[in-house]
Amino acid sequence: MEIVFLNRLSKRNEQGCEDFAQVWIGQHEGRWSAGWSTHHVPDESIDDLWYEGSLWQELLHVYRHELALKMAEGYRPLIHGVFHEQKGSSGRGQTLQKLYCYSDLFPRDEVYEQLTMWRRQKAATERKAPYLIATNRLLRLISVYLPHTEEELLELPGMGQGKVSQYGTELLTITKQNDRTTPFPLNWVTETLEEEVFLSWLYKQKENQYRQELNKFSLTRAIIEGISEGLSLEHIGIKTGLHRKEVIEAVEHLDRDGMDMKKLILKELEHVSEEEQTAICSAYAELGDTLLKPIMLKVYGEEKATEAGLDQIYERLRLVRIRFRHQEVPDRHVG
Repeated sequence: MEIVFLNRLSKRNEQGCEDFAQVWIGQHEGRWSAGWSTHHVPDESIDDLWYEGSLWQELLHVYRHELALKMAEGYRPLIHGVFHEQKGSSGRGQTLQKLYCYSDLFPRDEVYEQLTMWRRQKAATERKAPYLIATNRLLRLISVYLPHTEEELLELPGMGQGKVSQYGTELLTITKQNDRTTPFPLNWVTETLEEEVFLSWLYKQKENQYRQELNKFSLTRAIIEGISEGLSLEHIGIKTGLHRKEVIEAVEHLDRDGMDMKKLILKELEHVSEEEQTAICSAYAELGDTLLKPIMLKVYGEEKATEAGLDQIYERLRLVRIRFRHQEVPDRHVG
């Protein structure tokens, strides 16, 4: 095997001594591998194979996730850039990350519960999704730093002038009921947080991010494999654990990314007459392909669509829309 990347890492153990490890990526006859070697005593190591396969992108997702776990444990690299990604945030971006870090490490749960109860009531009154009023992260910041003025509210990331004008008075009514032990401005946070504590928190955030990316990649790969194997939407759903509607949404996304969906669409539409498909395409040409309801009403009518089953009709419309958009591509480039 040819080693194409190798880096040494270390961390201090409970006895104050350094533990050493190596992370590596190798390649042999078109197959990639990545792993971790822990060195407990000279000339003795324990190897952990993280990945072995033919897909570089899959290796990268697994490698980043596993490495973030190790760095959250306290391992630090001899040479930076171990994640093989664009340079991380610095300056203002890192300052904001430290505000988030402190709020995670020193929560005020009782205040946070007050704020979430206020948000639920406000969302019900305004008929909005709760996150549109304030995200969990923003409420966490407010609960920990306890601003007492509108100017202090504006110091918190995610709290713009619009939200302050709309909700500031109500939020301050809650925060002023609670004693605070830390001042504004918040520049003390950077000085208070120990660098190693912050780095471990930061790598934990990376681990969560990379786990989500790995799950998404694995799911996408399973869908692509299912399509290439000639599976139906139903069987792809069984293979991936997704609801049928979620599979169609994934298929639409993959189509936009340039994946060939013809095989699957032909399979799913084989019981739909050419006359019906032509009527749907004609409706798209006349009304546009953004909204599905006008197409449904024009082709089927409300009563007929309800009788046939709205879920089935909308699924059919979405699949035909993929075909329609590919048929329309040459016309869009004319002239």
